[in-house]
Amino acid sequence: MLHAVGSMSTSESPTRSNSISPALASWLDVLGSMRFAISSLSILAIASIIGTVLNQREPFLNYVNQFGPFWAQLLSWAGVVEVYNAWWFLLVLTFLICSTSVCVTRNSPKMLREMKTWRESIRSSSLRAQHHHDELTTPDSPEVLLAHQSEQLKRLGYRLKIDSRSDGVMLAGKKGAVNRLGYIFTHVGIVVIALGGMLDSELPLRAYSWWFDKQPMLEMPVGQAIPDSVKLSASNPSFRSNLFVPEGGTASLAMINTHGGRFVQELPFAVQLKQFKVDYYSTGMPKLFASEVVIIDKETGARKEATIKVNEPLYHRGMAIYQSSFDDGGSKLRLKGYSLEGAETVDIPIEVGSSIPLERAGSPPLKLELTGFRAINVENVGQIDAIPKEQRKFQDSVATVLSPTAGGRSKGLRNVGPSIQYRLRDQAGQAREFSVYQLPVEIDGYPMFLAGVRESVNESFQFLRIPADQKDELDEFMRLHKSLTNPVMIRQAALQFAEKSAPRGASGGSADPAVKAQLAQSAERALTTFAAGGLQSIADYIGKNVVETEREKAGEMILRVLSSSLWELWQVARQQANLPAAKLDEPNGRFIQLAQLALSDSFLFGSPLLFQLHEFKEVKASVFQVTRSPGKNIVYFGSLLLVLGIFAMFYIRERRVWCWIAKNPAGLTSMLYAMSSTRRSMAVDQDFAVLKTALKDHYGNHNPQPQA
Repeated sequence: MLHAVGSMSTSESPTRSNSISPALASWLDVLGSMRFAISSLSILAIASIIGTVLNQREPFLNYVNQFGPFWAQLLSWAGVVEVYNAWWFLLVLTFLICSTSVCVTRNSPKMLREMKTWRESIRSSSLRAQHHHDELTTPDSPEVLLAHQSEQLKRLGYRLKIDSRSDGVMLAGKKGAVNRLGYIFTHVGIVVIALGGMLDSELPLRAYSWWFDKQPMLEMPVGQAIPDSVKLSASNPSFRSNLFVPEGGTASLAMINTHGGRFVQELPFAVQLKQFKVDYYSTGMPKLFASEVVIIDKETGARKEATIKVNEPLYHRGMAIYQSSFDDGGSKLRLKGYSLEGAETVDIPIEVGSSIPLERAGSPPLKLELTGFRAINVENVGQIDAIPKEQRKFQDSVATVLSPTAGGRSKGLRNVGPSIQYRLRDQAGQAREFSVYQLPVEIDGYPMFLAGVRESVNESFQFLRIPADQKDELDEFMRLHKSLTNPVMIRQAALQFAEKSAPRGASGGSADPAVKAQLAQSAERALTTFAAGGLQSIADYIGKNVVETEREKAGEMILRVLSSSLWELWQVARQQANLPAAKLDEPNGRFIQLAQLALSDSFLFGSPLLFQLHEFKEVKASVFQVTRSPGKNIVYFGSLLLVLGIFAMFYIRERRVWCWIAKNPAGLTSMLYAMSSTRRSMAVDQDFAVLKTALKDHYGNHNPQPQA
């Protein structure tokens, strides 16, 4: 560090102006000290490590899910989730700039003067005090010796200066003096890089907001004019924004996300998205996506066509346009709404991002908000875990679909088709969020439709699994579900169950009417109780009406009656739909078994309606990152200074040499020479050995004479 060099070169304190007060001078000493600079660098280094390890500027709910509410709130308050724009990070960075600047200002003039000096006025007696020194004598004249040694030193790369005195000649040489520039360049490079980084931080944006009275908004108004207090002009010197453009659409207003909300950044050009292209791997994961765009300059009206790809940005008017991600641009969908209360199925056309009211006869109205649509979903269907028992709502038939990013790579990754995400909001404003897949997913060897629900965005989706029929549709399950709400159909199914299950005599005659009536009553009670609340209602009924010692046996019997009665109820439902009776085989038996579990869990689904994607017309959208980074070139320049400085410090060694040539009392010419360096090292020893060989090569046979 430059701080250390200054302390080594002189033992005196830097000269201070008399106009500086003692308190200010003391503060400048602390600010410009090496200890202060190292402390600042250490804090910045630790903060940078945190910023690298911890994902920055993600939605707050992501941190809640990862760390919990308390730690998420603490991390947000401390600014760790956006560390590079945190006030304390910018403050420490400012102190580092000031500290390094004070040090450079104090020591650079002294170092530059030191580079220019030759120290030719050094006394000859001082040369023996140097660690590296030696002597030789020769009968040659001082002029001959001076000429020879000057030639040798020049050959070794030294620049020379001669100081002639009455009693001899001092030959001073130096090389590698630019080593001191390395210290200056290194520290100036740190200052320049820090200043460039601050220019590309949120600091200019905050200053722009203070001066022009701009305030961010948490939620942008929909269908209304954007307030001027939120808009930032195209002359904003530094920003990093996101631009959302649907296919066929044009946009020139980008969003800047800050801790307090969002600003709207006006751009001096508009971006029109002609087409969005995306290629996928065999697993369905995106491999490459690119946007074919037209840049329309607002000032000149010029149009420029270009293709923006990942890692291949487009530069226009001093701004960089990056392909950041892609999203839905307002796809048009047709949903099929299944009633879980026995009403008829409805078809609803809707666009992603819109909402429509749902009127229900005899029930409070709801509002359907379609929040998302994904044409491709890559899920880890090779590992679907049940929810832990203590957290489980839907008993054993509910499972979570693991995202491929949750558990690393898995052989179970595959595309499971389109999905929709929507909310159902009641009159009080409370909403549940749902995620439903269009196509069935094979789970444990059987195709199942997945319908997820969560109470809030802080929770993970919990999925209701509904068995698909032989046409891979929901029709048979919904037909069975609807029949559970019809007492007439339940009664008919109970009678059919009793007719088939009642024992007959050995002659094969009619069954005992009393037995048939009792079986029909049991079946009707089982179906009615199940229709009121699923398996939980069955368990409650047994708990109230059966003694504890008989509950297990009674439960097994009721479940057998329920399963057979559900089969008959399904046949009644098919008969009313003018469909033939289902064959009693293994696939249909598996269907009715899984349907029983799904029917039970549907009571915990928390929604009177289940919407499934029926048709869609996808509209893609690109999300571009538009940046203006005036500090980028400054950082590049600072990095160049830093590299040059480090190179000069480590690979250029400063050496100074003195040769005192004079006549000795014996009439011979003697030369006392010495070498010095800013640091003692083995390299200095090697350099002195080379110097000694070069200077004594021609005079090797002449031994030094003892001094008189």
